[in-house]
Amino acid sequence: MAAVYNPHSYLRSWQDRYQGDLVEDILPFWLKHGLDRVNGGIYTCVDRDGSLIDTTKSVWFQGRFAFICAFAYNNISRNPEWLEASASTIRFIETHCVDSDGRMFFEVTAEGLPLRKRRYVFSETFAAIAMAEYAIASGDRSYALKALELFKRIRHFMTTPGYMPAKYTDNLKTEGHSLIMILINTASRIREAIDDPILTEQIDFSLAELRNKFMHPEFKALLETVGPNGEFINSMAGRLINPGHCIETAWFVLEEAKHRGWDPELTRMGLTILDWSWEWGWDKEHGGIINFRDCLSLPCQDYAQDMKFWWPQTEAIIATLYAYLATGDKKYLEMHNQISEWTYSRFPDAEYGEWYGYFHRDGSLAQPAKGNLFKGPFHIPRMMIKSHMLIEEILKAE
Repeated sequence: MAAVYNPHSYLRSWQDRYQGDLVEDILPFWLKHGLDRVNGGIYTCVDRDGSLIDTTKSVWFQGRFAFICAFAYNNISRNPEWLEASASTIRFIETHCVDSDGRMFFEVTAEGLPLRKRRYVFSETFAAIAMAEYAIASGDRSYALKALELFKRIRHFMTTPGYMPAKYTDNLKTEGHSLIMILINTASRIREAIDDPILTEQIDFSLAELRNKFMHPEFKALLETVGPNGEFINSMAGRLINPGHCIETAWFVLEEAKHRGWDPELTRMGLTILDWSWEWGWDKEHGGIINFRDCLSLPCQDYAQDMKFWWPQTEAIIATLYAYLATGDKKYLEMHNQISEWTYSRFPDAEYGEWYGYFHRDGSLAQPAKGNLFKGPFHIPRMMIKSHMLIEEILKAE
């Protein structure tokens, strides 16, 4: 592991790079190539040079992009173009992306005609944080109220039979990690715009679920799928570890620990998840965070199990900074250096801008597109904004 000899200059250098890359590369790329100035909203299916390869619009990316633009406006620079892009995309969501039952679609056409709906409520969670962040940026409290109302609808969808069909039949009862973890971040982002007891109630519930069901000390792992009471399911799905998701969860937990005055129990929980997940996820042979592992070290089913996607790397960058802020332990700064050097030596495209998304395990490029229905302007700019903010806090505490 590389040593960081001067933490102050090291962190200041990265802080400057995060801001520069965000302002000069990532956001300009998407405002130029993705923003739909005719219909509203954002395209994300673009090739290496930004040329459009599919006009289908991912609804969860409408919320993600609107959030990012407002988040950058609130924390990096009060750029009116960012604020208007957020507003335009939120208008597209409200006009075109909500079904008659209150649920949101997953894919729509360029004009906003519905194409596909999924059993999950991720489109809704990202729309909610977009509205909350836009409320802070614009001063329009009505969007904070809309975010809170949407959050309450999400909770209704989760607990009302028929809205979210079970993933499996009654012969296999399971609980999944993804929704539990994302609701921590969703509630905490909305809480920045408008407070309501239901938000902290959800965070407390999610934290308890993670601690009591998904964290399995016998494997030193946070599992993606467990039984209704946290039972270990000895199947390929039940053994699955998604290191990127787990590392993202770690910084969500650390963020909540910080909100509560660095609550000792939550801080330990976040650090434990990060340490476990780094051990499972870091590829000791080729570097980078690997997609999937099996908690019994058996073969994984997913065809992309040994690939290196963009988003686990960005989550590790944030999480290691959060851990260093929480502890001052240089171990985490050295982990930040390790993941940053590996990531920045591969993912940024110096010729056309933005980042590649998909590498093989050995670090060779799998495909050059800059976006699709799952990759777009979210994880990378969020990492840059959040990391810039965390470094500012670390330096102020020196």
